[in-house]
Amino acid sequence: MQIQTLSKLFVAIIAVSQLSACGVIAVGGVAASATVLADRRTPGVQAIDKGIELQASGSFDKTFGDSAHINVTSFNQKVLLTGEVKDAAIKAEAEKYAKGMKNVRSVFNELIIGPNSTYTMRANDTYLESKIKTQMIFTEQLPSNSMAIVAEGSSIYLMGILTQGEADLAKKIASNTNGVKDVYAYFDIISNAEKVRLEKAGKADESQPTSPPKFQ
Repeated sequence: MQIQTLSKLFVAIIAVSQLSACGVIAVGGVAASATVLADRRTPGVQAIDKGIELQASGSFDKTFGDSAHINVTSFNQKVLLTGEVKDAAIKAEAEKYAKGMKNVRSVFNELIIGPNSTYTMRANDTYLESKIKTQMIFTEQLPSNSMAIVAEGSSIYLMGILTQGEADLAKKIASNTNGVKDVYAYFDIISNAEKVRLEKAGKADESQPTSPPKFQ
């Protein structure tokens, strides 16, 4: 029990240290509880998600410059756009670009029209993300490494591959966190049978590395 607790604490430290300003959260597999910490995406899909984020972020920075501050989060090939843009035209253009990218399944455009956030505001977002992530790591039966958590102001956006029960628990934890006003969830809901399959495999089936898990 003591070893498991220390392992979870170590994972929590890693989670906080790896939080980035763009809100992408990734924790490497640590031997505390494989079924809880394993990423339910295949290695292939994880690579695709990272590629989507890098490509879209680079394009937005080059195209819009200081006229926008756009965070790109891709999880299981579903893309979330958060941040601030100068006007509605940039917001629409960013969404169009993301939707046209190879391997993108869907796009959720949560961009706000207004001035770019300050570094202090972004630091506060990172802190809020870390609080929620840490709480989820220490919650039994919640696969925190199969989720992405993004904070923008007092709003929290959740993505991941979860059962309905896990999704409800994740939303509850985020909603009850001090400083959170709104919670938006963009989960891929899987059946309990699919959850068992993924847990037995230790990770998503690698025979088809670019295929997402089976959804309900």
